[in-house]
Amino acid sequence: MKGVCKKYLSRNQYMSDLINILSIIDDKSQLINFPKLDPNSFKPAVLTLIQRLKDTVKAVKSSNREPTWDTLVTPIEDASENLSYVWSVVEHLNSVADTPELRVTINELLPPISEVFSELGMDEKLYAKYKALKAEKAFEKFSATRQRVINKELEGFVLAGAELDEPGKKKMADINREEAELSQKFSENLLDCTNEFALYLPEDTDELKGVPEAELHLFAQQAAAEGAKGYKITLHMPNYLPIMQYAENRDLREKMYHAYVTRASDFSPAGKDNLPIINRLLELRVEDAHLLGYKNFAEVSLVRKMAESPEQVVSFLRELAAKAKPAAEKEMEELIDYGRNQLGIKDVQTWDLSFISEKLREAKFSYSENEVKQYFTEPAVLKGMFGLVEKMFSIKIKEKKAPVWNDDVKFFVIEDKEGKEIAGFYMDLYARSGKRGGAWMNDQISRREVNGKIQKPIAYLVCNFAAPVGDNPSLLTLRDVETIFHEFGHGLHHMLTRQTELAVSGISGVEWDAVEMPSQFMENFVLNWDVMQTITHHVKTGKTMPRELFDKLVAAKNYGAGMANVRQIEFALFDMLLHMDTHPEKDTVNKILNEVRKEVAIAFPPEYNRFANSFSHIFAGGYAAGYYSYKWAEVLSADAFSLFQEKGIFNPVVGNKWLDEVLSRGGSRPAMESFVAFRGRKPSVDALLRQYGLVESK
Repeated sequence: MKGVCKKYLSRNQYMSDLINILSIIDDKSQLINFPKLDPNSFKPAVLTLIQRLKDTVKAVKSSNREPTWDTLVTPIEDASENLSYVWSVVEHLNSVADTPELRVTINELLPPISEVFSELGMDEKLYAKYKALKAEKAFEKFSATRQRVINKELEGFVLAGAELDEPGKKKMADINREEAELSQKFSENLLDCTNEFALYLPEDTDELKGVPEAELHLFAQQAAAEGAKGYKITLHMPNYLPIMQYAENRDLREKMYHAYVTRASDFSPAGKDNLPIINRLLELRVEDAHLLGYKNFAEVSLVRKMAESPEQVVSFLRELAAKAKPAAEKEMEELIDYGRNQLGIKDVQTWDLSFISEKLREAKFSYSENEVKQYFTEPAVLKGMFGLVEKMFSIKIKEKKAPVWNDDVKFFVIEDKEGKEIAGFYMDLYARSGKRGGAWMNDQISRREVNGKIQKPIAYLVCNFAAPVGDNPSLLTLRDVETIFHEFGHGLHHMLTRQTELAVSGISGVEWDAVEMPSQFMENFVLNWDVMQTITHHVKTGKTMPRELFDKLVAAKNYGAGMANVRQIEFALFDMLLHMDTHPEKDTVNKILNEVRKEVAIAFPPEYNRFANSFSHIFAGGYAAGYYSYKWAEVLSADAFSLFQEKGIFNPVVGNKWLDEVLSRGGSRPAMESFVAFRGRKPSVDALLRQYGLVESK
């Protein structure tokens, strides 16, 4: 801790901040005072908590008494949770409010964090304590949930390397540390390259012809924030996507496309190329697999998932591709034909596809995404979404004042039908510099029983929508609306759990390829007429979406579905085959990506496209050999939602059954058991295929 805060704080202030940060673990019911947190005060707090965890493990191992739940599991969970709680705050701030100081802190703490959890997972004596607990007669009297926790812990020890010899353990610890550091660097490079690009255009430019007025105001607002006139355009999605969809200037579209698909690549400044990081990560993952006795990393990844083998996943993806590709090929042929004959684009390229697709949508269905956006004001969408789940689960959602990391962030609480607060969540919805792209849900704290009291779960829900412009609220696209429903589904899974054991509370302990089921399930409600009336409010007239426009949305529901499906299958198949490779080389990434594209793709990008360099999900987001989860869980969610379609969208019996059998269960039992308990049978792919119009509806 020596000298960490000397430059910024007096000794007394330094100790005060350290005490304040550590105090948040003593009463987790108190909301974190984010504005008061100083990045320089995190390091001593985290190091202190690391030492406390080590001391706890040492004390547990030194006991000569037969292990019990209270003398083994509880103290280890308490100390681990305290460290994870503070570390999760550091990681969260790094993803939503990145600063040079915080980045230094993260990189300084990654090695000791990785080391302590590696040591914990490989500790033979601690592993022996858990095995001894399972061997005790008392284990037979444990609840099914506690038995599952112990069995999962034992499995975790094996995967962490507890059964390796000393050289093997050292090698595994080195792999864990280096992987953590490389993943962080991958994210930093991508964020830096996204933030560093800016295109400035004068007020009288004609290059932005076709771009909607709301986006022009946004570009002007961004320039004005820097004291400049004209327009500033960035690579953040609320800037990039409208250019690709609406800008009639083809050169501008190509310029933006090139900048976007070459981020963190050999086209970037020195030291920002992610390809060397990718290659090293692949090497490390193969070493990890071989140390544990597996052929490849894909096999390791699937140990704790629903899918039985990498081969099963590949077969599943190829089966979907066979059903989706014919439709995708027809869609692509139609796009090219329309581009050539109606728009005069003779050599259609990838930077033309979004533009042509939007024009063709307008021609076929007589509406544009921009027209639809006018109805999806952020306040209306949130109010309607909250109202839906309030009906379904007999809860209330209320906004509440709380200290936040940015003025645009909102905090809400969930109350049960008796008016008791049972959970809380933050919403950080707008894109900005210093914030990682994409959308996600992270847990700040999980539900568990501590000293006879229930600890309330809290979630972070993060998106990157366009911020409000002028006096108008944020306007969302249909895909934005589906995204917030998706992330809120994750949040409900975390917050509406009824589990009291930390290891299976919320999404913890849920197989990774089932985690997406509750989130994708929520997306299905968006294109329902009754729901649509609650989530729309025209920005100028205040009217809800008219039936005529809604019917057009429904008619266009599967517009481009074939192309969207094969693109996701391309990503998932690339990920799985990449991690099935046993001897990755420098050209492995491009070789496998090209092979996958030849097999399933219908759109082929230019040679300079560096897609893999920004594929954060698998290189920095925990989805390595797991991206298929989105398609796997989509089958589950579509089949689950079909019961609501059969019994009634707002049927309270079905809603309560979903809560009782899926959301509330967390990881307390296998995901397949939860699905069968809700649906009454194992899942079928038919519902998903019907959703996409790939088979006829019954």
